[in-house]
Amino acid sequence: MMTNGVSSKILESVLAKAMATGADYAEVFLEHTDGKNISLMDGKVYTISDQVISGASVRIYKGLRSVFASTTDLTEKGLLACAEKVAAVLGEGSAPMHIRLRERIFGDIHPIKIVPSTVANQDKIDVLKEACGAAKAYHESISQVSGSILDVDHKITIANSEGLLASDRQIRSRIRVGAVASRGGENQTGSCAPGKRRGFELCEMIDPKAVGVEAAEQAVTMLNAGYCPAGKMAVAIGNGFGGVIFHEACGHSLEAASVAYGQSEFAGKLGQQIANPKVTAIDDGTIPNEWGSINIDDEGTPAQKNVLIENGILKSYMIDKFNGRRMGMASTGNSRRQSYAYEPVSRMTNTYIAPGEDSDEEIISSIEYGLYAKKMGGGSVNPVTGEFNFGVAEGYMVRNGKICEAVRGASLVGKGSEVIQKIDMVSRDLDLSAGMCGASSGSVPTNVGQPMIRVSEITVGGRS
Repeated sequence: MMTNGVSSKILESVLAKAMATGADYAEVFLEHTDGKNISLMDGKVYTISDQVISGASVRIYKGLRSVFASTTDLTEKGLLACAEKVAAVLGEGSAPMHIRLRERIFGDIHPIKIVPSTVANQDKIDVLKEACGAAKAYHESISQVSGSILDVDHKITIANSEGLLASDRQIRSRIRVGAVASRGGENQTGSCAPGKRRGFELCEMIDPKAVGVEAAEQAVTMLNAGYCPAGKMAVAIGNGFGGVIFHEACGHSLEAASVAYGQSEFAGKLGQQIANPKVTAIDDGTIPNEWGSINIDDEGTPAQKNVLIENGILKSYMIDKFNGRRMGMASTGNSRRQSYAYEPVSRMTNTYIAPGEDSDEEIISSIEYGLYAKKMGGGSVNPVTGEFNFGVAEGYMVRNGKICEAVRGASLVGKGSEVIQKIDMVSRDLDLSAGMCGASSGSVPTNVGQPMIRVSEITVGGRS
């Protein structure tokens, strides 16, 4: 049997070679990825780029020691040489091994209708022109529009010394429009970038014009906005990408990569109340066709739905095989990597705050004076302390329970463990938004999400 061009017999030999000096676990990871990115600038094709990634990695464990190496040489000779390198690092004697691989098929819950590589470039360009044209036509103040359409066909195979042989094919597509609104030498930006674990059918499921209009509308709104006042106040955070705060300020602190070494504010707190009882948070890699979904993780463990926090109680962490050894806990199907060149580690998939019992209207009407952060932007976080600072891409003041004027320059400043205690209202309108998450194992596709939530009090950065 051949997997990614390499026979199972060769993989068995590579694993045996890797374990020859006393390792207690070995793994081979094979990857072949084809990607295409087409971009437009002001209605004209700017770039058409193709990317091919092909390679393998070999990793071994002995107790709490891990050795990793990668190669682009997928011949039997090249793979055996890579295995020999990791074995030589361990170098603790000789132990003849015989490994028998058995293929497992875990199934695919992410059906693809149109494989992107079979779609002509012009068809993709036509979709982009439709989206960007709608953005440009939205308002006379729109001075610049850019757009891109990305598709990735990511094929992986994992073989390990426990006898596992498994493969997955992950096809993802994403369209992005960015708009700039200008007046009197001042510029404001807006963007919209939906993505799914789907093929070109994504462009049939969404309205490209709506993507362009959303980007342009945000830019124009912010161009006409005044500056946000600074201070501590109640904040309503919109659904979808609003979940980036939980992802960054709390999610990373729930990954075994931090927890296993005590470098997390949530280490050792399983079973404890760490959040408001209104908060239930989930990481779920099994949602059909979602951007961050997987059938198996990059160690061959099936994806699963992990309830991280339930009614404020810490229930679980996100765990990979190696850090699971240190913690004495099993993998949760969260081991991920950008490519074969990165050693995998625990990462999020689709991470979100679950729907609550409140309504958007109740949340807004409950705020006498505060901020409505309709759309969040980028920011930074210290995963050890949970301290964060996030920009608000589109915000509005709330007075006497009503959404008022748009404001710019707002940021939310706080600490993850404190903010989740202050989430005292959770709406029912859950939405997910696509993004890319960077960490030690590279950049991987993840979804963030939540319904609208209310934080009873948080520091808002702005102009005092």
